[in-house]
Amino acid sequence: MELTISHWLYGLFTLFIIGTMIFRKGVVLPTLLGTFIVAWVYNGSIIDGFKAIFNANLVAAQELFSIFLIITFMLALLHSLRDLGADKRMIQPIQKMMINGHISYFVLVVITYVISLFFWPTPAVPLICALLVPAAIRAGLPVMMAAVAIALAGQGMALSSDYVVQVAPSLSAAAAGLETAVVADRALILSLVAGSVAILLAYMMYRKTIRSKDNPIIEVELENMQSLQESTNKAHTNNLSAWSKIFAVMVPLALVGVVIYMVYEKLLSGRMSGLEGSDGAAFVGGVAVVLLLLSTIAFGKQHSLDYITTHITDGFVFAFKAMGPVIPIAGFFFLGSADFSGSILGKEESQPAFLFDLVQTSQEFLPENALLAAISILIIGIITGLDGSGFSGLPLTGALAASLENGAIDASTLAAIGQMGSIWTGGGTIVAWSSLIAIAGFCGISVMELVRKNFLPVIIGLLATTIVGIIIW
Repeated sequence: MELTISHWLYGLFTLFIIGTMIFRKGVVLPTLLGTFIVAWVYNGSIIDGFKAIFNANLVAAQELFSIFLIITFMLALLHSLRDLGADKRMIQPIQKMMINGHISYFVLVVITYVISLFFWPTPAVPLICALLVPAAIRAGLPVMMAAVAIALAGQGMALSSDYVVQVAPSLSAAAAGLETAVVADRALILSLVAGSVAILLAYMMYRKTIRSKDNPIIEVELENMQSLQESTNKAHTNNLSAWSKIFAVMVPLALVGVVIYMVYEKLLSGRMSGLEGSDGAAFVGGVAVVLLLLSTIAFGKQHSLDYITTHITDGFVFAFKAMGPVIPIAGFFFLGSADFSGSILGKEESQPAFLFDLVQTSQEFLPENALLAAISILIIGIITGLDGSGFSGLPLTGALAASLENGAIDASTLAAIGQMGSIWTGGGTIVAWSSLIAIAGFCGISVMELVRKNFLPVIIGLLATTIVGIIIW
């Protein structure tokens, strides 16, 4: 393979983007500039360079817009449940299970994981911290340990697989040219391994801090969260009606029913259901929309037309704030893939694979070693997660996974491992400038101290899941 100056420019910008991430700076500017320059040099026309910037973002938006929709509908549903007070009722019974600090830790883990799978951890954090953390503290669980449980289960284990909403596996798969379902399945298994190791290790390390219910420190920690409790309670006292009870039961049953049906069709029926990857996300999103319609009508009646518009608009705003920067980043790395480069460059007959060619050229100097490839993609994922997002690095790890594939390990496993590194880091477990700030803020603790508590369990969990991925695949 003969490399051209366009290849070297693409590689140079890729390294520059990684360096920018290391220093926790935004990478949208270098990705847009890189797209322009690489396309200009490749086509030999500055006009084509201008067009390529637009085409790259358009191609990325077309590939990823389903992600924006599912985020929008799930968040709109959560807001409509909040109007009814049903979100509070859904988790009130859980408080009774917290009979001591040890049980409270694992209850927080399970509930945070389940809620975060459907609604993402960041929107779920205020609800969990306001309603479950005080109950856990009263049972003897230190507030720091409660924050650790929420971060590891939500921002770590649930978000790194993102198995229901499927934003993360869709980004990884699109960049790698793979089926979303394959990456999602492997990411789920790897996330459970990493989460189990990290959560159990954190419990073993900090279990001696768990105290009895009559410890005076409990009242001090509860006072730090008092203002949050007051504001949250006011927000939930408007519509605790019969409808809130109905939807508090109906919504969890409906969402659990969706998951059971998808699992049944996939594993037990012996036939393909069509609910794989984007189709599965569409199924979940469609159910969420119907639930949104019903809950909005129940709350608003004659004003439901206005309420549902507001909720969907708020959902889109959240989706674009969370995922908007990913589009130009994805556009740059799509340019490096032969699956998309022709459309971006405006030359369907010519489809260069800049990133793949660069990696393939270097692989003749490297041994075909599964451990080396897996650790490399994990480290790159961790580096890309240093920007505090977790999602912005997935186009890079996905594209590299396709390029690093060799006889010892396949691209889907590498993409899932890279996804683990990026989201466990930037999604909000071991960098203080991520959504981890929300957990620390709601719990009234130091975010840097929370990072220190999470760091060792997370790193060991990521190494363990990488080894497991190599062994089983």
